[in-house]
Amino acid sequence: MNAKVSIIMGSTSDLPVMEKAAKFLDEMQVPFEMNALSAHRTPAEVEEFARGAEERGLKVIIAGAGMAAALPGVIAASTTLPVIGVPIKGMLDGLDAMLSIIQMPPGIPVATVGVNGALNAAILAVEMMALSDNELHERLVAYKSGLGQKIVKANAELAEVKYDFKVN
Repeated sequence: MNAKVSIIMGSTSDLPVMEKAAKFLDEMQVPFEMNALSAHRTPAEVEEFARGAEERGLKVIIAGAGMAAALPGVIAASTTLPVIGVPIKGMLDGLDAMLSIIQMPPGIPVATVGVNGALNAAILAVEMMALSDNELHERLVAYKSGLGQKIVKANAELAEVKYDFKVN
């Protein structure tokens, strides 16, 4: 089984955020790989990874980074695969990372999700791949329909919460 998605993080300290993407891809039965690479500390390895990604069968790259957040852009500069950037909350609550990721020059796009939004990055990656994979599309449809059921259940539970002046 070859990976279809690569989850890359600047360091393993990003794992608590990025594991949300891994769990979703696992749930959707999408083969993935997960590695730590640093645009600043291992630039040659990042470029080698990005240049060989398509040849290895990858379809989408999810790259999480904090602070200067160069990783998603550096990867996007060396591949034609879609790159989804995940800004990691850090010193400026992730604003620094988000601004770094969204401010890419023309020709080097990086799709960007919200701060610590690794789950949304994985959902977006699956949506991209589901365009040409009917079985994956069906799993995605089931997942999304389940989201509505969670709210219905939550609302029923809220109806059981009692307060003296609550009228519903």
